[in-house]
Amino acid sequence: MTSQLVQVNFKAEDEVALGRFWADVLGWGMASEAPGVVNLEPVGFDWPDPSAVCVDLVRVPDREAVRYRVHLELATASETHRAELLARLEDLGATRAEGSAAAAMLLADPEGNEFAVLAPRERHQDTGPIATVVVACADPRAMVRFWGEAIDWTVHDLTDDRALLRSPQGVGPWLEFRRTPDARTLRSRVHLDVLPVPAGDQAAEVTRLEALGATRTDVGQGEVPWVVLTDPEGNDFCVLGRE
Repeated sequence: MTSQLVQVNFKAEDEVALGRFWADVLGWGMASEAPGVVNLEPVGFDWPDPSAVCVDLVRVPDREAVRYRVHLELATASETHRAELLARLEDLGATRAEGSAAAAMLLADPEGNEFAVLAPRERHQDTGPIATVVVACADPRAMVRFWGEAIDWTVHDLTDDRALLRSPQGVGPWLEFRRTPDARTLRSRVHLDVLPVPAGDQAAEVTRLEALGATRTDVGQGEVPWVVLTDPEGNDFCVLGRE
C-alpha cells in the first residue's frame, strides 16, 4: 500500500468566491460536495488520477490562524502566454507580491495566498496548469526521505537546496521541497491531501505513515472521514478515506 497525492487543500474565508477565482485561473470545473467545501478538477477528470493534483477549498472560521508552507506555481507555454496570464490574473483579483524574479512572478490570490507564475520551461510543458506544488522546508533531503516513501514518487533532483519529485507515470505536476530560511515561520493556508491506493485500509496506511515518521495531530477537525498527520517538519497533511 502507498498514498497518492490527490489534492491541495485551501482554507478559505469564502470558499465559493475563492473557488471561482481558481477555477477561472486553472480552467477547471467547480462543484460542491458539502456545505463549506468546493472542489476543483479538470473537466471530465476521473478522480483520482496522477495526471492532475486537484484543489479543494474548505471554509474555516479564522483562516488567519492556519499556518502551512505550501504554494502553487503555474505553468506557461511562452512569454506571450505568460504576459496574457498575468494580465488575466490581475483582472480576476490577484495582486503582485514582493519577492518576484524573472523566472517566477509572485502574486497573491484574493485571500492572500501567494503563488507564482513561471517563465516557460520545457519541463512544465506537459504538467497541466499547475507546474509545481512547492513545500518550503528546512531540509529537503530529510523531507524526500519521508515523502518519497509516503507517496512513492520518483526523485528527479536532490540537493541540499531542493528535492524534486514526480509521479512514477511521469504525468501531472512536480512536487518540490525547497529549502527556505525560517520555513517554520511561514504562513500559508494550503496543505496536501493524500489518498491510500489501491483503495483499501485507511487505518493501515496511517500506521505505515506513522512508521515513516508522521505524527497524528488534532487541529480541531472533530469527527471527520480523514486523518490529520504532520510530516517530520511539522507540516499538516490529511489522509483521506473513500466514501
